[in-house]
Amino acid sequence: MEKQFNTRSMIFTLYGDYIRHHGNVIWIGSLIRLLKEFGHNEMSVRAAISRMHKQGWVQSEKIGNKSYYSLTERGRARMEEASNRIYKSQSPSWDGMWRMLVYTIPENKRHLRDELRKELVWSGFGLLSNSCWITPNPLEDQINRLVKKYGISDYVSFFRSTYEGMSTNQELVAKCWDIDELNDHYSQFIQEYSQKYVIDKPKIEKGEISDGSCFVKAAMLVHQYRKFLFIDPNLPAELLPEKWLGDSAASLFTDYYQLLKNPANRFFESVFKLGNIKEVNK
Repeated sequence: MEKQFNTRSMIFTLYGDYIRHHGNVIWIGSLIRLLKEFGHNEMSVRAAISRMHKQGWVQSEKIGNKSYYSLTERGRARMEEASNRIYKSQSPSWDGMWRMLVYTIPENKRHLRDELRKELVWSGFGLLSNSCWITPNPLEDQINRLVKKYGISDYVSFFRSTYEGMSTNQELVAKCWDIDELNDHYSQFIQEYSQKYVIDKPKIEKGEISDGSCFVKAAMLVHQYRKFLFIDPNLPAELLPEKWLGDSAASLFTDYYQLLKNPANRFFESVFKLGNIKEVNK
């Protein structure tokens, strides 16, 4: 099978959707076997997991002659946050307050500024003006983790406030996020995956698609939908436009994922158990 997505991203998808629900630990051999389904070879898997280890997302443990990898506390927190957003049932409620983060990070720490910016975008903050980011969501815990992680408390100010003008809250949203472009991305997702869903549904119900194929389809679906975490600020319903496609995309994702879930889990578990620590220790 032709490789369609980079190895590191696919490993994150597998940790978020499978491995963390099975004790959070996996043998590198099982990981290599699972990634083979997506066209990734052993060398690329080992290189990617090594890079994730250096970046602090996973930790390693040697048992006998086998290497096992598990998410670090930082990795588990990121997967939990991502999962809550991917599998959310509806838009968050809004307390009417805006959270504002302002920073003045010196030039000699420019790399921290770049890293912080990526983290803020991922968390759903929008850039209001230079070094001033806002969100309507209660992300105080995430901000505290970021400030602690990068050691930048001396350079950051965080506010919780109301917007008093001079425009409306909706116009403020339009300044910070390109909602029309986001809607276009959701439209493309709906168009592509609604067709796949209609084709696959009767086949899966009749058992005409293998567990391995369902595993690939489910992981690809999550992987594609996960991309919206990097561009969708997860705004409350009160701040969204009337013609908002995010909810329709979420419903389609949920229906398709539930269709694939059981056979996909069966395939994962059949590979996972081959390197299960409990079996190794018997």
